[in-house]
Amino acid sequence: MMNVDIEIYISQLKTFFENNPGDFMDLVGEVQKEEFFQKMKEKSIENYEKGNDFILTKQQIIDVVVDLKAPELNQKLNYASKVEGFIQKTKFGDIILN
Repeated sequence: MMNVDIEIYISQLKTFFENNPGDFMDLVGEVQKEEFFQKMKEKSIENYEKGNDFILTKQQIIDVVVDLKAPELNQKLNYASKVEGFIQKTKFGDIILN
């Protein structure tokens, strides 16, 4: 059942973008279509396996586009550990090094 629903969802996306090529260019740009739809399908399957809705959110679609256009921009930075590096813990309390 999962694969059928996801295949229908991806097929509807392809049909929409084939009928509206300007919208595809606005959203994705020069990225290869098949690669884009493959990533969308992978993300949709991942959502389903986690117990979420297989239909992608706006943010997930944006993440796929950013990942395809510039993979280095999509790296998740760990800001908490970076900030904690500037805090020195002492027996008298925390000292913020700036």
